Amino acid sequence: MQSRKCGNTTQSRAIAGRIVRAIPREALLLAVAAIYLLPLWWVTASSLRPAGSLYQYAIPISWRTFFPDELTLANFANIFAKLDFGQAMSNTFLVSAITVALGLVVNSMAGFALAKFDFPCKRLVFVIILVTFIAPFDAIVIPLHQVVSDLGLINTRAALILPAVGNGLAIFLFKQFFEGIPSELLESARTDGASWWRVFWQIVMPISLPAIATAAVMMFLFQWNSLFWPLIAAFSSRFRMVQVAVATQIAADQTHWANLFASAVMGSLPPIILFLLLQKRYLKGIAGMKGE
Repeated sequence: MQSRKCGNTTQSRAIAGRIVRAIPREALLLAVAAIYLLPLWWVTASSLRPAGSLYQYAIPISWRTFFPDELTLANFANIFAKLDFGQAMSNTFLVSAITVALGLVVNSMAGFALAKFDFPCKRLVFVIILVTFIAPFDAIVIPLHQVVSDLGLINTRAALILPAVGNGLAIFLFKQFFEGIPSELLESARTDGASWWRVFWQIVMPISLPAIATAAVMMFLFQWNSLFWPLIAAFSSRFRMVQVAVATQIAADQTHWANLFASAVMGSLPPIILFLLLQKRYLKGIAGMKGE
């Protein structure tokens, strides 16, 4: 009995020691998190203030800077009623959804081919794919615009969708994930008479949900946050994307900051919600782990 009490005391002291040693680290992490979160919180709080009192408590900084005395949704109502922000969001949802749907099919098939088949110039193809997502987009925007223009797709939704379907990073992700699937499993299905098409859709894809979720989030974020390409490829207000709608509220002579903050908050919500819904599988896909 005495030895058991001594063991419990030693264990309790060890736990207390770990807690004490962890306090400085946790405090540092909380401080770093606050540095990143406070500006975001200020933008969100400012979007909920009446436009006339936006900078009333900006200087000097006090608790009212981050917690408005009066809350209003007028700024959000204004961007939807007067600035057609709803149309920009619906356009971006449509473009992003089609891009993700087509991109998952194309990129997963390309990744499967690179992971499980041997063909001439395979290494060269893989290097080219790596270059596509390592090179900055600005380096290819002029030839890409020329190609899209020659196809007669400028100022159409196709100009926004097609260049984003083939995603080198998504292909790389699928390739790495598929290489972890035992080839014996696929060969067994082939021996039973299944075609490669059936193997891919009925065996490989159902066990690749983490990779699918990760690729879907990446492609969705790429389209949702796209600004430069939509400005030059689909400049009509009918095809305006979210980030373009946010950017058009910034003017050299006058900027309506309340509307800008409200549109920035609304433009940030869909990616945040999507990431939170797919967070578990997204992290598994990044780590190259298999889903359940």
